Amino acid sequence: MTEATAPLTSEIPITSNGTPNDAPEDDTFERDLKKMLQDGPNLNNSSAVQGGSGDTPTTVAPTPFSGVRLNSPTAPSQQQRSPTGPVPPPNPYVGSRLASTVKPPQYQAPARPPPTAIEHHAEGGPPPQSMANAVSKIESIKNWSLKQIKCTRQILSERFGRGSRTVDLQLEAQIEVLRDTQRKYQQVLRLARGMASHFYNVVQTQRALGDTFSDLAQKSPELQEEFTYNAETQKALCKNGETLLSAINFFTSNVNTLVNKTMEDTLLTIRQYEQARVEYDAYRTDLEQLQLGPKDAAVQARMKDADSNFQAHKDKFDRLRGDVAVKLKFLEENKVKVMHKQLLLFHNAISAYFAGNQTALEATLKQFNIKLKSPGEENPSWLEE
Repeated sequence: MTEATAPLTSEIPITSNGTPNDAPEDDTFERDLKKMLQDGPNLNNSSAVQGGSGDTPTTVAPTPFSGVRLNSPTAPSQQQRSPTGPVPPPNPYVGSRLASTVKPPQYQAPARPPPTAIEHHAEGGPPPQSMANAVSKIESIKNWSLKQIKCTRQILSERFGRGSRTVDLQLEAQIEVLRDTQRKYQQVLRLARGMASHFYNVVQTQRALGDTFSDLAQKSPELQEEFTYNAETQKALCKNGETLLSAINFFTSNVNTLVNKTMEDTLLTIRQYEQARVEYDAYRTDLEQLQLGPKDAAVQARMKDADSNFQAHKDKFDRLRGDVAVKLKFLEENKVKVMHKQLLLFHNAISAYFAGNQTALEATLKQFNIKLKSPGEENPSWLEE
């Protein structure tokens, strides 16, 4: 009786709630799902728990997908069950249900940064103002560098005797005379300033000596007359010395204006003219070298640019040469007029002082409209001037 009933009870499938399972499709779905969960990775816990007292670790696998109902707890596990029949293929319905529960991560493209000035110009937009300014500065630096290289090469070639230079013999002679004249006038100015400095010390000594004689005349009754004569003499010499010192200072001031302002302005124009001459010769040499080379299309374009640069520097050179000639002419006329007046003043003042002619000395200052500075008077401020 017992052997006959055992096969009958084993053939009745029991669900998890204790009711008979009449749907073979549900039993097939549960077996396929359990097979896939055991063969695939564990979704609840990615790490295995190791334990035990021995050296061999034991792995405890967590219960997968507790929300899925399987067969009764009394049913044998998949590891104990040894199906004799072939393993059924996976059910596509299970894969579709798993795919619907797991959502793939959504990919968001990173925000694109704003386009740079170069990208904006490459895309067809107008170039920004900063980019245009940078391009113009780079172009000006490039042109300046090329000009400096050409001028340096021209100067070195002239110094070593390999290059030719443009020379105006008459103008060069006038420039050399002007430079020599400036050096000599600077020597006169330096000596006149030294004389004024020494003479100022003499005047101060005469004033101090006259004050001392006056004090001694009051304290020495027996020598009062002699001390008084010497005190008056020193005071008279001091007064005449101050008059002469005013004339010398007027002379040095005008000579300084002539040497360090008028002549220096002309020499500044001369230096600009010499620099223009070097640039003119440099571009002239460059054009001549291109004319001696081959006459292909690239060389023709370069020759056109070199000829335009040569003409521009030639015009600048001719203009500055005319300016130098005019300034040299007017400088010579101004120099003669100024030095004639100043030399006459210097001669009359020195002669009258050492001759002891106070009247002639004062007349000389009036002739040249020189105001005599009082001993206690200070220099006027620039607002009063």
